[in-house]
Amino acid sequence: MAIHDGAFLVGPGLLPAVNALLFGALLYRARLVPRVIPLVGMIGAPLLALSALGTILGLHDQVSPLAGLAALPIALWELSIGVWLIVKGVDQTAAPAHRPAAVRRSTAPE
Repeated sequence: MAIHDGAFLVGPGLLPAVNALLFGALLYRARLVPRVIPLVGMIGAPLLALSALGTILGLHDQVSPLAGLAALPIALWELSIGVWLIVKGVDQTAAPAHRPAAVRRSTAPE
């Protein structure tokens, strides 16, 4: 039972924070959506991670007002990114990200 409870805290508790941090940074850098949307995810990710860590360490319950407040920015992030991508999609005019040096073609004669 303890393994189940621990896995439940790591899976739905910690992984959405990791997802928001990585996906938010990617969207922020690529400028595919308005920058405020990824910022909400990147601000909410550490809050959710700290809340999950607090629950794992026994500082507060998983269902508590503190955990609910910490999860609120991630809920807003997930709702806003989902609605934005369904309604508007990504910005097709955004400048493409820089390619790694190994992929670039050399313009100098060989």
